[in-house]
Amino acid sequence: MQNFEQLLENYADITVKVGLNVQKGQDVLIFAPVESPTFVRKTVKKAYEAGAKNVYVEWSDEDVTRIRFDLAPDEAFQSYPAWKTRGYEDLTNENAAFLYIYSPNPDLLKGIDPERIAASQKNTAKANKKFSDAKIGAKVSWTIVSVPTAAWSAKIFPDLGEEERIDALWKQIFTITRTDRDNPELAWKEHLQTLTDKVTYFNEKRFKKLHYRAPGTDLTIELPAEHLWISGEMTNDQGVPFRPNIPTEEIFTMPLKTGVNGTVASTKPLNYGGNLIDHFSVTFKDGRITDFSAEQGYETLKQIVETDDGSHYLGEVSLVPHHSPISETNLIFYNTLFDENASCHLAIGASYPFNYRGGREMTEDELSAKGANTSLTHVDFMVGSGELDIDGETSDGRLEPIFRKGNWVD
Repeated sequence: MQNFEQLLENYADITVKVGLNVQKGQDVLIFAPVESPTFVRKTVKKAYEAGAKNVYVEWSDEDVTRIRFDLAPDEAFQSYPAWKTRGYEDLTNENAAFLYIYSPNPDLLKGIDPERIAASQKNTAKANKKFSDAKIGAKVSWTIVSVPTAAWSAKIFPDLGEEERIDALWKQIFTITRTDRDNPELAWKEHLQTLTDKVTYFNEKRFKKLHYRAPGTDLTIELPAEHLWISGEMTNDQGVPFRPNIPTEEIFTMPLKTGVNGTVASTKPLNYGGNLIDHFSVTFKDGRITDFSAEQGYETLKQIVETDDGSHYLGEVSLVPHHSPISETNLIFYNTLFDENASCHLAIGASYPFNYRGGREMTEDELSAKGANTSLTHVDFMVGSGELDIDGETSDGRLEPIFRKGNWVD
């Protein structure tokens, strides 16, 4: 077993080389929690060694965030700093790469008025739409990774002491991200090839619909005629490949906006904006959400659905086998990056243009005409389990098994 320093070095290496794939002369912006200085410093060093011109770090502090939501006036959540928006757009126009170190406290905003949270999220999304569109359209390179924090690790390992929790979570992260392999880069290359093979198969099959069945779930999802399945590897507008999620176990595409019918039940809690939504279900008719319920976090779910008109529809359908490295930890991570890669999932909100043939060159209106969804938001929620069956319907109406008991049918 490699020592911790070597594993951390490997993780920073994978983040910069496999995730962002930093190019010579490129600027890099890192969004990071204040609890991650050691990893950030290693990542900054790796980025400069890869040829980065400038590496900027934007720190965040969850305690400061909580204080703001507790004490700031309501009008503070009705706008977003224009200087920040300009900065992100300038970096986007200069082909910068963006790294998000995502280590959420699932209970951060517990007790805060959901209207306050929704206002903040909606106005942030409006202000940063150009920046978000650049990422959603894969015009620029971006990657999300996670590191342990005290609050997050306590949620996963409540029975351990603080240091033990942190160590236990690091161990899981190193394993899940293939950082602890003898040759992590080679391990990632082989893993991505496996996902690419699945993508090739599905793009050749051209399924017209997907049928989901599980306890609480009976759902049909129609796919656009020219939909494209994608794996965890993308290419930006400069032709440079990058991997937006580390870890990644999914292949995904877009649903037809008006082609979703039935009810789907969640299988894992959703941490959204510092609040948990759990044991929830969503019902669709002709694509639109017509009903939803939640045992925990109903008001937060309601705010997601009511973000705008597009948040009443789905934008992504993703397939992940139940027998995957993250799922087999038997842990709930309360972190969508990890939980969505342990489970089949769907996303409320915006579609990705690259999930439609030629979509990256289309306008928003042209994509909409093809059945893509447009929204300020994109929120993944988990629906996979060891009880999920999925059939693919071919163009001539035949049903072919894709998943049985949560796993691929060979």
